[in-house]
Amino acid sequence: MNILNPISSIMTHNPITIGARESLAVAAKLFENNRIHHLPVLADGGLVGMISKSDFQLFKRGFTNNENEKMEEEVRMNNYLAKDIMTTKLAKLDPDDKINVALEVFKENLFHAIPIVDDGHLVGIVTTYDIIKRLAVDNESHASYDNL
Repeated sequence: MNILNPISSIMTHNPITIGARESLAVAAKLFENNRIHHLPVLADGGLVGMISKSDFQLFKRGFTNNENEKMEEEVRMNNYLAKDIMTTKLAKLDPDDKINVALEVFKENLFHAIPIVDDGHLVGIVTTYDIIKRLAVDNESHASYDNL
């Protein structure tokens, strides 16, 4: 992987998102039905925050498996909104920013996902997983040459 390539070369395009006024029940379904760990939160067409799966799980931690409390959990999941638990102070990158810029953000260990915004609109997301996946693919292709 050339870390001077644009971040758009490895980002996930058109990520799954959630509206700021959507219930956490919607977030739960999005996390459950998709292999994602970060949900960008949108309002009025713009990015306003991010919900990580770990933050979502932390919010749910107070819920129990007791049958009587399952109804209470359902009520809470339908009454809390995405905006209630989202992170609002985000690092953002432009699609033309270089991969090494994302690496610096990840190295600081402040975020594990960075929204990619072009002219104020969310166009993608890059995660630590995207970096690892790309490195693994590149490593596999180099390993095959080593065996020749």
